[in-house]
Amino acid sequence: MKITTKRSLFAVAAALSLAGMALTGCSSPSGSSSGGSSKSPSASSSGSASLSGTVGIIFPDLSSTRYQTQDLPDFKAALQAAAPDVKLVQANADADASKQQQQAESMLTQGVKVLVVDPVDGVAAASIVEAAANQNVPVVAYDRIIHSKKLSYVISNDYVKVGQLQATAMVNELKKEGIKPGDGGIVMLSGAATDNNALNMKKGADQVIKASGYKILAENQSWDANEQQKFATQQITRFGDKIKGFESMNDANAEAATAAMKAANMKQVPTTGLDATLAGIQAIIAGQQTMTVYNSFKNEADQAVKVVVQILKGEKPTSADSVEGIPATLLQPTAVTADNVMDTVVKDGVYTVKQICTSTYAKACAAHNIK
Repeated sequence: MKITTKRSLFAVAAALSLAGMALTGCSSPSGSSSGGSSKSPSASSSGSASLSGTVGIIFPDLSSTRYQTQDLPDFKAALQAAAPDVKLVQANADADASKQQQQAESMLTQGVKVLVVDPVDGVAAASIVEAAANQNVPVVAYDRIIHSKKLSYVISNDYVKVGQLQATAMVNELKKEGIKPGDGGIVMLSGAATDNNALNMKKGADQVIKASGYKILAENQSWDANEQQKFATQQITRFGDKIKGFESMNDANAEAATAAMKAANMKQVPTTGLDATLAGIQAIIAGQQTMTVYNSFKNEADQAVKVVVQILKGEKPTSADSVEGIPATLLQPTAVTADNVMDTVVKDGVYTVKQICTSTYAKACAAHNIK
C-alpha cells in the first residue's frame, strides 16, 4: 500500500536496469511501498528441493523502502528454504507502469515459470497477466490486486481495515486533545488512485471519519511524497490552524506532512501512516507521528512463496478467501504506536532496539520503555 515512503534517499542508487536484471539469477537487494482472514493455501513444501526453474518478482516503486529492505530479502530467504534449486530474478518498476510491463516481458523471455507482480497500476498490469497467460505462466498478485480474471492468486492484506485503523487512531487522538468536530478538520494524504489498496484504505478511513463527525478539509491522492509535501504546504497556507490532523496513508506521506508543518512553523498535529518504516517508527517515538500500520512483510512473503511452490509442483492453489473471484490470502494489519513497538516490529525481528534507538532517539526510547 505502495502504497506505499520517500525516506529512501539511497533508493535511486539502488534502481535496477533491465539489462542488469537479465544477467542475474538470484539477485541481491539492489533497489527498493486490501477485509479478510489469513487462511493459507493448502499444500506442503515437501520434496521442493527437487524443483528447478526460474521465478520472477517485480515490485512497484523505489520510494517505499519496505520492498527492498523487507519484502525482497524475506521472499528470497523463503524461496531458498523451500526450493533451493529455483532461481530468482527481480526488478523494481520505480512507479512506472510501462517499465513494469517491459520488465515482465523480459522475465517471460528469460523463461520464468511463475511471475509474482506487485503492480504499479492494477488495471494496466492486466496486460502483464495476459502476456504471461499466452505463455502458460501463472501470475501471482503481491500486495496489490491486478484486475484480471486470468490471475492465479492474490497475496495481500485487509486494506479496508488499514484505513479503519488509521482513522480510528486519528479520531481518538483528536478527542483526547479535546478537539470537537466543529473546531476544524482533517487533511487526507491518500495513496494513488490507480492503487486498489489505496482506494480500500480510503474506503475504510471514510467510514470512520464520517461517523465521527469530523470534516475532511481537502484530499490529494498520490504516493509521491514530494507532491504530497507541496499539497500539505498549500493546505496549511489555505486553512492554517483549522487543520487538526493529517490522515496520511503511508509513512512517506506522513513525513511529508511533518516537513510541511515544520517549514510553516505549525504545531505538529496528529498524523497517521502505514508500512512501519524505521523512520516512521522513530517519528512515532519522537512524537512527530501518531501511529503507523504494520503488515507483516515476512508473513506476506512466506505466503507468496508457498503459492509459488505449489504452482511449481503443478498444483492449483486454492483458498476460502477471494478477491474479485481470484483465490486469495488476506492478512490482518496491526496498529503500531509508541506503546507497542516492542510487541510488534521488534518482536517480529523487523528492527532491533539498537536500530531504532540511535543517539537521537535514545531519550524518547527510554521514555517509552523501549529497551
